[in-house]
Amino acid sequence: MTGLIILLCIVMLAIVIIQIGKVTELTAQIRGEKDAQKESNEWNSKGLLIFGAVFLIFCVVSASYYRDDMLWYGVNESASVEGSSIDNLFNITLICTGIVFFITHILLFWFSYKYRGREGRTVLYMPHDNRLEMIWTAVPAVVLTFLVIAGLDTWNDVMADVKEGEDYIEIEANGMQFAWNLRYPGPDGKLGARDYKRITASNPFGQDFTDPKGLDDFYPDEIVLPVGKKVRVRITARDVLHNFYLPHFRTKMDAIPGIPTYWVFTPKITTEEYRQMLAKSDEWNEKMDPSDPESKTRAEMFNYELACAELCGKGHYSMRRVVRIVSQQEYEDWLKKQQSWYANNVHNKGGKVVINGKEESEDPFEGKVTPVDVVKDSTSTAVTVKKDSTAIAAPVKK
Repeated sequence: MTGLIILLCIVMLAIVIIQIGKVTELTAQIRGEKDAQKESNEWNSKGLLIFGAVFLIFCVVSASYYRDDMLWYGVNESASVEGSSIDNLFNITLICTGIVFFITHILLFWFSYKYRGREGRTVLYMPHDNRLEMIWTAVPAVVLTFLVIAGLDTWNDVMADVKEGEDYIEIEANGMQFAWNLRYPGPDGKLGARDYKRITASNPFGQDFTDPKGLDDFYPDEIVLPVGKKVRVRITARDVLHNFYLPHFRTKMDAIPGIPTYWVFTPKITTEEYRQMLAKSDEWNEKMDPSDPESKTRAEMFNYELACAELCGKGHYSMRRVVRIVSQQEYEDWLKKQQSWYANNVHNKGGKVVINGKEESEDPFEGKVTPVDVVKDSTSTAVTVKKDSTAIAAPVKK
């Protein structure tokens, strides 16, 4: 029924437009073509001039009104060191394109008024002008050159990988329909090897547990990172194209099945500090539940988040993880509470995996005391890998 009403409205609108055209033609015939054309030129030129002024005012007012929500100015400062350079590039580009936008639109609407059709006015025929062509070719070329150079400089800064010997934290984010799986290294600080063929319900990353570096890896439910510490994120996907998106850190990178990507960034504002910044805005001081006087404000409930910025299916909206930026001490305290995924979910659990058509144990050390010892007591879970009389201990607190 709604579709029929919309169709009838469109038909009626078309009929009205046609009738207006006919009335205009009849009016022109009655009053004379020249007089009608002259009046039409006057009205159209003045109308365009008024429309241009209203349009530009609307652009300024709307941009000012939505500057914090849509353009992310105000309290929405970049929470990463690298993100600040992206914001600076955005501002430079906005200024350059904004100046061109206003100049061209002012001239467009002013010319439509100034050079409207008048009796006795002849058109200037100018098929070629070297000076004008040099100007409108050179000016954009120079501006774009500076923008491209600034863009390349920012790109090289933002996309630079970690250097050998540099102090950083490496984690992994694996996108799947419809969730993000997260993996952190244990006390050894190194992520273990993985193979997509080994992915099972109990081994979502497909870790190869013959690699001792992966025995202390753990899979948290949220991303927790220390402020001021460089972070390298391995970004992978299990099924379709996803996108690793941390808007507050200006971080956005595709997660592509079969093609690992990465992103390096350094958090500079803790979650609590960002909440305090947001609290300076009236909008963020609104209650989450206006009907509840005890309800917390939007600023108090704020959290950084990891989202998927690629439409990956009907459950796309649910791909969200909380991101917490904390002090170094808080981060270390959080690490002590994490548990080895292998020790608690794989070792001696009887899991099976099919590799090249052959079923084998998911745990290469199943039922063995050595070279892997798993010691569980009331306070800790420890994984010890013994190889060539060398022990690598990876304790994980409960």
